[in-house]
Amino acid sequence: MARLVLKFGGTSVGDVERIKNVARKVKAVFEAGNEVAVVVSAMSGVTDSLVKLVDQISTVKHDDAEYDTVVATGEQVTIGLVALALQQVGLKARSWPSWEIPIRCDDHHAKARITSIETGPIEESFARGEIAVVPGFQAVDSKGRISTLGRGGSDTSAVALAAALKADRCDIYTDVDGVYTTDPRIVEKARKLDRITYEEMLELASLGAKVLHTRSVELAMKYRVPVQVLSSFADVPGTMVVDEEAGVEDVLVSGIAYSRGEAKITLVKVADQPGVAARVFGPLSEAAINVDMIVQNVSEDGKTTDMTFTVGRTDLKRALAVIEGAKKTIGYERVISASDVSKVSVIGVGMRSHAGIAFTMFKALADKGINIQTISTSEIKVSVLIAEEYTELAVRTLHTVYGLDAA
Repeated sequence: MARLVLKFGGTSVGDVERIKNVARKVKAVFEAGNEVAVVVSAMSGVTDSLVKLVDQISTVKHDDAEYDTVVATGEQVTIGLVALALQQVGLKARSWPSWEIPIRCDDHHAKARITSIETGPIEESFARGEIAVVPGFQAVDSKGRISTLGRGGSDTSAVALAAALKADRCDIYTDVDGVYTTDPRIVEKARKLDRITYEEMLELASLGAKVLHTRSVELAMKYRVPVQVLSSFADVPGTMVVDEEAGVEDVLVSGIAYSRGEAKITLVKVADQPGVAARVFGPLSEAAINVDMIVQNVSEDGKTTDMTFTVGRTDLKRALAVIEGAKKTIGYERVISASDVSKVSVIGVGMRSHAGIAFTMFKALADKGINIQTISTSEIKVSVLIAEEYTELAVRTLHTVYGLDAA
């Protein structure tokens, strides 16, 4: 008997018929002799509607704790409906609101992090032959108040529950049937991967792939939870996210990711002296603005430097305001910004043991007349910032040059 956690996202439980479909899938897994816990999101569109209601009431700044009280109700509805649907197909099922388990988190409302999960109630539910239905996206803080984990938090809830229960696997059901070498909407010859390592999936998730939330992959890697990504709407094998295995380095590149949500900021003629980087990036960090790619060019006289970095496009206005507010402290001549850029990345654990991956990327883009504005690398990825208009051309070109096209 295996112990499995099955997670169904918003599109998978988007209406009553889809919830009935979820019940049929869960029944098949349970009747194969497995212990099953089900984690569900709110029905598609519900969370967005709840957020709009909050925005209509709180036109300036809202109370995050009350915001959580409102938006967490979406999952509350879904767990009850899924439990009822499971009962209708002849299974014993019980919904478990987060405070009944409980799933505990820190006190950062609207972007909380899970701190612990009590497994006793779920274990007892398994012992009674029940399927436990648990809400994703939510937990309770140190004072017992409902809190939410931020958008995409249901994946994190599922992996965290799987880790706490020492489950054999966590299956993430979504509207795609696995992890592809790149976005199939851009590259028709994109291939579904049978498996991908935690590190590669983490890079893909952080660099623009929407299949899994970054925090869920971090948890899976930390606690070595095998994760399978598969479709709610097709009975086909999915993609396994696993530890790095022998022979995996034979594959040089596993995927091409892209992100259009980038913006570039350049500080012109910053004094080239110790501590200047801290004066630039300290205020941005305090404002909770994530900085990604960083390039610094020193002038010929060695006295000043131009500093270029990227932030999320939605953070551009705030970042510019922070930089302007710190102008006297930083000491720059002027600021140049651009939001018509995108990031394209090549990912693969094979990069650790093979040279020439970056050169291949740079040459392929140059051959297509695509100018590289900024470069960032890690042990298993190379990212470049390019003009947004060339995004699809770059993705298709790189997908072909690294031999990822399906036959």
